Amino acid sequence: MSPSRWLCAALLALPLTCFAWPSADGEREPQPITERKLLDRLEQAGHTVMDKADAMREKATGLVGHAMGFLGVPYRRGGESAEGGFDCSGFVRAIYGQTVGLVLPRRAKEQAAATLVIDKKDLQPGDLVFFNTMRRAFSHVGIYVGDGKFIHAPRPGAQVRVENMAGRYWATRFDGARRVDAAEKAAE
Repeated sequence: MSPSRWLCAALLALPLTCFAWPSADGEREPQPITERKLLDRLEQAGHTVMDKADAMREKATGLVGHAMGFLGVPYRRGGESAEGGFDCSGFVRAIYGQTVGLVLPRRAKEQAAATLVIDKKDLQPGDLVFFNTMRRAFSHVGIYVGDGKFIHAPRPGAQVRVENMAGRYWATRFDGARRVDAAEKAAE
């Protein structure tokens, strides 16, 4: 159960007669808040939480959909555009810049340092996945698309494509997952 649903369930289990501060006319007796007003406030809070969750899902869907539009673009070391080609970190940087308006650092290792560490089991579409492909930490990055797959610009001679993280090559080189926190100031 999500934290917001747990909170709503816990609050609904409480007795529904609550009391407010004395009224403006100086009356000393506490005034009961009606059950309906309390329920309305809980419902409003629940809608706010759900609206934010829906907005985050929509943004991730847009980001992944935008990334999929670059399938087949050739790899180019140092590349940051569809016209000239992408390398792995240039691809991630371009997608986040174009869809979310965040400027991520240029290199994969710097992108890992600038984002929030998450557990692999908590991956959501739009999160970043990192791999050790050059015998050094965070030497490769891609964007998680869901269902154990990620999109990336793999290597010279290849094109932007979707791969399964459970495949032997990627599974043995997995180096961590990160979430881009839009609330934090992105690096220049």
